[in-house]
Amino acid sequence: MDKDFFDEFKKVPLKGQKGALVAIIVLVVVVLIISFNPFVQVGAGERGVVLKFGAVENLVLDEGLHFIIPFMERVIKMNVQIQKDLTEGAASSKDLQEVSATVALNYHIQPDKAHLIYQDIGVYFKERVIDPAIQEILKAVTARYTAEELITKRPEVSEAMKLGLKERLTKHNILIDDLSIVNFSFSKIFMEAIESKQTAEQLALKASRDLDRIKIEAEQKLTTARAEAEALRLQKQNLSEDLIKLRQVEATITAINKWNGILPTVTSGAMPFIDVKSLGK
Repeated sequence: MDKDFFDEFKKVPLKGQKGALVAIIVLVVVVLIISFNPFVQVGAGERGVVLKFGAVENLVLDEGLHFIIPFMERVIKMNVQIQKDLTEGAASSKDLQEVSATVALNYHIQPDKAHLIYQDIGVYFKERVIDPAIQEILKAVTARYTAEELITKRPEVSEAMKLGLKERLTKHNILIDDLSIVNFSFSKIFMEAIESKQTAEQLALKASRDLDRIKIEAEQKLTTARAEAEALRLQKQNLSEDLIKLRQVEATITAINKWNGILPTVTSGAMPFIDVKSLGK
């Protein structure tokens, strides 16, 4: 078959042979290129770390299509997008209470330092660097606060942890975007004590409010009673004066009705005086 192919090839004119030969060479080159795959594509949110014979090159590939030397070079892709890490840890507070916490950390690796991260830590930097750092910082920060302060000063505790992690992870070219404490949990005995304290404070506040309300109501009643007493006093005073005048008029009218028109001939004293003007009023 090969002999027949070459025999037929010899029958082709020289110019045609050259064209066919060039086509064959191009085809072989294309096949070799496809086989060796000398191109690499770095996706969005990634950086490429170039390895030459296994050694890390001082070069970071940006997003896009790049040419590499087959067999000599290969590319490790590193995610430089913001990533989220949830870590659970245990520690002790300043007053020696056991504390369990869940910490949420948003971070990303420094894009232009991706090759250094791969060289120093590798692709498993979360397990090797971030998680142990969170555990250590959690213990260091919670030891500064009492268990009650960890609850009442949670934003302050979060900020202290964020600053501590930032200082520790920046050395490894890992940048902190945000940190929050998802949950703090304590021993059952401590939680019951906190609940009892809160209940007592609520009852004391309610009793104080009730006492204030009773005082206000008592003052209102006293004010009302004083007003009513003053009104009754004035009313009684007015009624007494009018009643005296009324009794005087009634006595005068009764005396007139009983008088027969004859003046007494003997008197033991002054003759009674009847105020005629007052009768006409």
